[in-house]
Amino acid sequence: MTEHLLSFKEMCAKFEVTPRTLRYYEYIELLKPQKEGRARHYGPRDLARMTLILRGRRFGFSLEEIRRWLLLYDQKGTREQYQIWVEMADRQLAALTEQQRELEATIADLRQLREETARAL
Repeated sequence: MTEHLLSFKEMCAKFEVTPRTLRYYEYIELLKPQKEGRARHYGPRDLARMTLILRGRRFGFSLEEIRRWLLLYDQKGTREQYQIWVEMADRQLAALTEQQRELEATIADLRQLREETARAL
């Protein structure tokens, strides 16, 4: 059974990314599509990696952090990759929790100022 490959255009549509983004991810070696001349074809490994890349970006990780983390699988295997992921997640959770605290304080300050201003009218 042959694996289904996605074209460059199909990959962009599936993940709702621009061609520029997809080319950049290839340039920084996050993705390694099969090439036939100028055509690029993305297999299951690329789809899985793209899912991880976009999830990592949504969680606030840099592309360099994601690239290093993905390299661990090839260099040291799943267990090491999982251990590093837990450490990365802990750091990011702490940073996001701090951002949340700061955002809640800002919202409270803005509400108070808005209410004071509305009363002054």
